[in-house]
Amino acid sequence: MKQAKIYMYSNFAGILTEDENGYTFIYNPEYLASKDAEPISLTMPLTDKAYISNILHPFFDGLIPEGWLLDIVEKNWKIDNRDRMSLLLACCKDCIGAVSVQSF
Repeated sequence: MKQAKIYMYSNFAGILTEDENGYTFIYNPEYLASKDAEPISLTMPLTDKAYISNILHPFFDGLIPEGWLLDIVEKNWKIDNRDRMSLLLACCKDCIGAVSVQSF
């Protein structure tokens, strides 16, 4: 099982988990209770229910680099491009935009 802490700006927004059943994202209850809470994506509005998918949620998959940059990541860190969670954890600690991903 792999897990990542998801941050919106510097606020801990939720946890993304990959296990044998697929992927689950759930917002942090304290984040949901905050008056400044914003959804991490329009496709993942604020809710206390889990987002469950067989594949990496498209919003998170879109954070992973493509093209020549992905080739560099695959070669230097020896990560298979089908291992989307490992790519997300390796490449998305300091993304452009409001969302960042940190490993546990």
